[in-house]
Amino acid sequence: MKAMAVTLEAPRRLSLKALDLCALQPSDVLVDIRWSGISSGTEKLLWSGEMPPFPGMGYPLVPGYESVGRIIDSGKDVRDRIGEWVFVPGADCYTDARGLFGGTAQRLSVPSARALPVSEDLGAQGVLYALAATALHALKGGELPELIVGHGVLGRLLARMTIASGGPPPTVWENKAHRRTGGLGYDVIAPADDDRKDYRFIVDASGSSDVIDILMSRLGRKGEIVLAGFYANRISFAFPPAFLNEARLRVAAEWQADDLASTRAMIESGELDLSGLISDVEPAGRAEAAYPTAFQADDCLKMVLDWSEYA
Repeated sequence: MKAMAVTLEAPRRLSLKALDLCALQPSDVLVDIRWSGISSGTEKLLWSGEMPPFPGMGYPLVPGYESVGRIIDSGKDVRDRIGEWVFVPGADCYTDARGLFGGTAQRLSVPSARALPVSEDLGAQGVLYALAATALHALKGGELPELIVGHGVLGRLLARMTIASGGPPPTVWENKAHRRTGGLGYDVIAPADDDRKDYRFIVDASGSSDVIDILMSRLGRKGEIVLAGFYANRISFAFPPAFLNEARLRVAAEWQADDLASTRAMIESGELDLSGLISDVEPAGRAEAAYPTAFQADDCLKMVLDWSEYA
């Protein structure tokens, strides 16, 4: 069994090629993918060759962990799932390529437990489940943020979730003027326009290692900074400001299964609005052009690949 898949042969060398899929196991499902999101964080680092050493790294590899589609076949133990519309957070199902994170393909084979039933009515917005769960995971274990750094898709989801969770509208910093629009009930400003220095809880979604010193200088006593992005460069900061404020620094790793379930509940209840976050949709056959656009075009907030031509 084969499937067309986006394949990184080497940094900045990407193609769409047919790959052999592993045989279905008794508890596996086979999913025909309709939409795949392109991550401007981890996938950008894989594409550019800047990804730090990471389990499963190596080329060729299939990227992606943001796919939705329909279960069309299954192993004998999960036949009742055929026909379900599901979100798939990546796959490792190729005999001739690594699955890091393996989700950007025409068809995927995954254990049934990794296929989350979601509403088909969401359409392409269904690919946002992983980022929304990432945002929710970053917010767990602390207060709701007063400051969010970065107004990409993750920053917007963090701000929306903060308000949906009953918190006051956070301040959002964004260096790029063209990304200061689109705030739903919260203000997006340039860091230079904010003179506040007593934030108790800050979440960084920028992925910039250079921002930590700036955030330390804006933190109130015993405040906390959560690193919610993925950082290619070494994290460092001057110690005295952190010492004087008795600052706390927390790293938010990837979401867990309960985060995904809680995210689904927020989306299905209408608490979390996913509108306005996808800016570009391209046919999967144009993947070679879509990836550089996703990472380099100023006006591209979120790129999604449409696999319908391979249905």
